[in-house]
This record gives sequence, C-alpha cells and structure tokens, in this order.
Amino acid sequence: MAASKMVMASLTAFRPLTCAASTSTSYPGRLAPYPPDLIKWVRREGGFVHEAVKIAQDSSFGLGLVVSEEIPKGSELIVLPEHVPLRFGSLESEGGDGGLDSVLVNLARHVPEELWAMKLGLKLLQERAKTGSFWWPYISSLPETFNIPIFFPGEDIKNLQYAPLLYQVNKRCRFLLDFEQEVKRALENLKPNDHPFGGQAVDASSLGWAMSAVSSRAFRLYGKKLSGEINNDVPMMLPLIDMCNHSFKPNAIILQDQDDRDMKMLVKVVAETGIKQNDCLVLNYGCLNNDLFLLDYGFVIPSNPYDCIELKYDGALLDAASMAAGVSSPNFSAPSPWQKEILCQLKLDGDAPLLKVCLGGSELVEGRLLAALRVVLASDMETVQKHDLDKLKSISVEAPLGIANELAAFRTIIALCVIALGHFPTKIMEDESLLQKGVSDSTQLAIQFRIEKKSVIIDVMRDLTRRVKLLASKETATAQG
Repeated sequence: MAASKMVMASLTAFRPLTCAASTSTSYPGRLAPYPPDLIKWVRREGGFVHEAVKIAQDSSFGLGLVVSEEIPKGSELIVLPEHVPLRFGSLESEGGDGGLDSVLVNLARHVPEELWAMKLGLKLLQERAKTGSFWWPYISSLPETFNIPIFFPGEDIKNLQYAPLLYQVNKRCRFLLDFEQEVKRALENLKPNDHPFGGQAVDASSLGWAMSAVSSRAFRLYGKKLSGEINNDVPMMLPLIDMCNHSFKPNAIILQDQDDRDMKMLVKVVAETGIKQNDCLVLNYGCLNNDLFLLDYGFVIPSNPYDCIELKYDGALLDAASMAAGVSSPNFSAPSPWQKEILCQLKLDGDAPLLKVCLGGSELVEGRLLAALRVVLASDMETVQKHDLDKLKSISVEAPLGIANELAAFRTIIALCVIALGHFPTKIMEDESLLQKGVSDSTQLAIQFRIEKKSVIIDVMRDLTRRVKLLASKETATAQG
C-alpha cells in the first residue's frame, strides 16, 4: 500500500512544463526517497552484476557506476535476462490486459517516429502508475526531474540563442501539449479497469517526464528477427546498465546475446578495455552533436568533435558572404543552367531540396556545401565536368578546380561564419563572465551550449584561414615561378 501511495504522489507532483528543471546545483532526487537496491534486484531476477560494480555519485553526471577493483578487458560486468529490460513491445509479449494495451497501442500511433521515446514513455508511465509493478525497483530510482530544454524556464530557452535548437525545443513542447489532449480524449469515458494509468490524470508535464526518461536512458537494440533475417530495431530501458555515463572513449560496451539454455535474449555490458580501481563505467552514447546531447540527455560536451552548426543554403546569403569576402559578381542567387543541374544533384535546388547544411564536425564543411561553392564560383563548365561529385565534395581533395576557385570558396565560408557569429546576441567572453557570476543549472547549460556553438564557428574559421594562407602562398610561388 505504501508503494501505491508513493506512485500516486509522485505522479501528481510534476512541475509545470516550462519550469520542471531543477534550479539548484544539487542533483535531482529519485522518484522514491529510498528506492530498493537495484543491484540486488537485478541479481534476484536472474541477472549478473560483477561484485566490483557499485552505484556511486559521479561528479559530472550524478549517479553512475564505478568499480571497486581492477577489472581485465573482456570481463562481463552486467548481464540482464530478457524479462528485465523495459520495452514497448512488452505490451504484446507479456500477456498484459488487452484493453489496457490497446489504449496505449492506439495512442502510440499518434507519436511521430522522430519522437519514438514517447511510445516507450507511455509504457513507462503505465508501469509507474501500477501498484506492484515488476519494474518499480527500477522506476523508483529514476530522477524526479530532468534538466533538459523542454523543461527550461522560457528565459533559458531564449538563452540558447541558436535557432535550430529553439525550433526543436518548441516542436517538442507543442507536441507534448497536443498529445496531452490526445491522451485526454483517449482516456475519457474509459471503464476504471481499462484505464492504463490507474485512473490518474496524465498531462503534458508527466508525458514530458516520461519522454525525457526514455530519451536520456533507453538504448536501441534488436528485437525479434523480421523476414529476411533483418533485426527489428527496438528501444529498451536497461535497468542498472543505464547508469553508465557517456564518453567518446568508453571502457565498456553493450552486447546482445542469447542464453544457451533457453535461447532467450541477454543484454550484457562487457569491459572493452582494462578498467582501473575507482574508474567510472562509461559507454559511448553515439557520435552525436551537442544539440542531441542537450535535447535528450541534458548535458553539453566541451570541444565535442562531432558538434556542428546548421545553416540554410540560401543564394542571397551566399552572394552577400562572397561579396564580403572580395569575390566579384557571385551568382548564387542566379546560377547558370549547368550549375543549377549540379545543384539539383546535390539536393540544393530543384524539387524537394534539402537546404540544411552544416559546418564543423568531422567533415569541417559539409560536402554538399563545399561542392556547391566550388561549382558556382567556377566559370568553366568543362573543367567542372571533368570531376565527379565525390571529388568536388571532399575537402581533402585540394583545389580540384584551381587555387583561385578554392580561395574564393574558403573565403566565402569564412565570411559565412562571420555572419553566423553575428546572429548570436552575446560574445564568448560575455558568456564566460556570466558563468562566473553563478547561475541556475538550466541557465548554465544554455550558456555552455551557446559557447560551444560559437567555438565551432571560430574553429572552422581558424582551420579555413590556415588553408587560405597555405593556398595563397602556393599561388604566389606559382606566379613567381
């Protein structure tokens, strides 16, 4: 009965959608003040946890897993049997009540694929509301709040200063408000026994909590094999395993296996390197930019090698950037027919173009943008047509259309970076000064995020400026030779 009261209290204690993030510098509390021992629960359910693996406070990310002794490479650290991961597919596979399940399945049909976390979030909310849920020892240990942009105060959403992320935040908030109405319509007039959330009201805040819990903790693994031996991609919440924090240099890896005895799925965490005593267990969540790390996980990676900025391929903007760079008579707004044909191949013109292009990350300059600049800044159709698109898109292929063309392209991108920096209302030095004054957690994240975005732009400018100097010296040497 105590557990039931705890679930009901926690479901009704959500903060409003615009201010659910914690404003203190302490880590968010768990749903239950004293959740059950998760390691003991996993072992009791037939799972394995290495005796050296412990739950501890991580100074960077909150709760995490550490090891109390040295562990050799290849050692199994955690093994979860098939029935322990929480997944939406379990609605069909665990013999649940058909009436309850059909309500959730029908609601899930209204969730767009890009917000897949909400589908599993519905299952999570159902289990959170259920007295005596099998997963309560796990769910009770989840954070009570998530410090991610959909829960930021309005002022801190503005503090992000980056239009593509603002668009995504607003899109998710609008979805949650619309989906709240969809859920209310689905739940009204239901018999008590058919109510998937035990008769409790579900609003945008509780839906946002569930979506955030899933997006920040779920892993995409494979479920049953489909026709043609293709594995079905299934998001799963992995109790205990999801306490491993992120690193681009992980010391552990998730593997999916089968139990030799009953051929059921096993999810394992295995040491990918030797792990030293008192080291945290870390996994690589993916080669993601800071937009996704902040949106889904609530943190920003300093000097993230995969971070980038998004720009729109816009002829007028590129003409302005080219002229600022000293290029005479650029024609991005009115490319010639043969240039337009190549732009169509690059999906930057024609029917249904993909106008979003990126700077930064592993490519430095997105190949489509670089190829477009090289082509439109070229005057000789025959020279361009000697090269295939892959060569024109590659920054490692130096000056395929000549040094003058390359200099014009790089200088245009540098000018584009100057324009992009100008769209931020504050400079990095101002941002760093604000951080030193002491701000709320959400304000700190917003400022850190925009600092990193500006740093990406500056890094691109530095790299291209170095390339311009090298090319200019080669051009001078050629002219003198």
